[in-house]
Amino acid sequence: METNSQIKEMVKQKYGLIATQTISQNLNSCCGSGSCSTVDYSIISDDYSKIEGYFAEADLGLGCGLPTEFAGIEVGNTVLDLGSGAGNDAFIVRRLVGSTGKVLGIDMTDEMIEKSRKNCLSLGYNNVEFRYGDIEKMPVESDSIDVVISNCVLNLVPDKSKAFSEIYRTLRPGAHFCISDIVIIGELPDRIRKSAEMYAGCIGGAMEKDDYIGLLAEVGFKNFNINREKEIIIPEDIMENYLNEDEILLYKNTGAKILSMTISGVKPE
Repeated sequence: METNSQIKEMVKQKYGLIATQTISQNLNSCCGSGSCSTVDYSIISDDYSKIEGYFAEADLGLGCGLPTEFAGIEVGNTVLDLGSGAGNDAFIVRRLVGSTGKVLGIDMTDEMIEKSRKNCLSLGYNNVEFRYGDIEKMPVESDSIDVVISNCVLNLVPDKSKAFSEIYRTLRPGAHFCISDIVIIGELPDRIRKSAEMYAGCIGGAMEKDDYIGLLAEVGFKNFNINREKEIIIPEDIMENYLNEDEILLYKNTGAKILSMTISGVKPE
């Protein structure tokens, strides 16, 4: 099994490539890199195109939910977007916080930071900032954020306990997060979990649902609300890249599920 640093490097390389591709190239892949399948990646991603504030150049088709829809973002808020990519969610948030608020995006991929800053410049926003940084150790002041959002990113972080602790640290007392992420009910086959392709595709790095919520509670969050869940079905042709026919049948019979979950929680006063 790869070390945490190896996993991070693999993710950086994969998403560096994704940053150079169009949304259509990314959608036609199980992991957004054009190398796994010709099955539409929209089995995971959600359609942003009808949302006010949407900027097509920032949409790489990489999300698994719409966290901004449930995040309770208000005018004047300071919002932190984890794994901000090309800026898709950040620009939606900018519409919600208005000119008096602030949006800060964190990403560890140079190509994504470059792309998001270029998009921001073209939109003329002066209250949206993108910083290079690691979610496990963020370049963000403690107790400074009103709302943390993230869209299908935390499953890619090797040490989720550190990531959740960092979210807790940066939020003001009484503030909250709203995260869309991939979680598991049951057990995924080892060959899927150990595959770098499936890890970068947000599946292999996913935690079991109850463990995910339990880890959030361990770092101190309370008042959880599951705003939305959607089952993710891995297409047969993708499964065949990792499992033989008997293993696929066994997996289907276990009752295991892959879910897109949007969850919110509060940092106590």
